[in-house]
Amino acid sequence: MKSLIRFNTITLFLIIFSSNCFAQFDPKLEELGKWMEGSFSSQDQSKNDSDYFDIRLEMKRIWKDRTDAIWFYVEQATAETPDKPYRQRIYKVQKVQDNLYQSEVFVMNDPLRFAGAFTNDSLLGSLTPDSLINRTGCAVFLSYTDGKYSGGTESKECPSDLRGAKYATSDVIITSNSIISWDKGFDENDKQVWGAKKGGYIFKRIE
Repeated sequence: MKSLIRFNTITLFLIIFSSNCFAQFDPKLEELGKWMEGSFSSQDQSKNDSDYFDIRLEMKRIWKDRTDAIWFYVEQATAETPDKPYRQRIYKVQKVQDNLYQSEVFVMNDPLRFAGAFTNDSLLGSLTPDSLINRTGCAVFLSYTDGKYSGGTESKECPSDLRGAKYATSDVIITSNSIISWDKGFDENDKQVWGAKKGGYIFKRIE
């Protein structure tokens, strides 16, 4: 009887373990992660349109042993000052329902100490998920269709105080070799006060 109980317990454990592993594995999530990781540049766009700057976007996958999500260290800087990023973030990307993926946005205390971490993993040695600050309302939701992942933030929930803004929005399109990102800030009257006016920045993969 004890052997039977032990057998049933082990069998139940294996079923639960296998189910959890299967639930966590999603080919499209892995594909999205691969498309997001890398070095990107808006140089071509800046050459063709002076309204856009030459920006470098670095996205480095971190904490690869974690199974709760795919995590990225993200850094943006102008081509002239690549060692002085003006934006540093941590993204947590996970599947939330069928064909819907969420990229949560986090910031870090004293972020410049991590500048260049996309080429030096040791710089992130002191960084842990529980030390991050969630930018509530700024998550981007993406779905897959016609060979690309596209979507954006929801409503007016992402706060911003840059240049008198009240909230910010982000629209994103991700393909295997590019990321188009259109970030905009709006005041309390829904007037755009910062961000590109014509369309998003087109970051082409360079690595």
